[in-house]
Amino acid sequence: MKIAIYPGSFDPITNGHLDIIERAVHLFDKVIVTVARNTEKNSPLFSHEERISLIAKAVSELENIEVDSFEGLMVDHAVKHGSVAAIRGLRALSDFEFEFKMALMNRNLNEDISTLFLMPHAKYTHVSSAMVREAASLGGNVSDYVPAHVDKALKNKYKNV
Repeated sequence: MKIAIYPGSFDPITNGHLDIIERAVHLFDKVIVTVARNTEKNSPLFSHEERISLIAKAVSELENIEVDSFEGLMVDHAVKHGSVAAIRGLRALSDFEFEFKMALMNRNLNEDISTLFLMPHAKYTHVSSAMVREAASLGGNVSDYVPAHVDKALKNKYKNV
């Protein structure tokens, strides 16, 4: 069984993330979407548990998907699950340098875990979780960029801010 993990902060999950997940499901027998506890990033809008719940609901119609989380090295988490690859999304050339460096570091840490770069549909290449959060915080309509339940969760978060 070929297993891949798709690590990220997913704060929140977007339709671009879902597009990558759907593409990955066609390439692997199982895809594990895993929320990283990243101490380097600012405090997230959604709690760790909220992000896992939002992802689980977003992928509930897909088969061979698991949602979990990890802390520490992604390659260690991949090995723990018998994963052969890490999925990473590339939206634009600006993503490439960071992702390339991370892929090289991960290969250095464990050469048995390959990094597979997937591009989302062109209509999502400009979408990021950060842009969605910013637009939603200012009252913008982000319903084209996130699942309906995520749009509702964003509206609930920002009405209380």
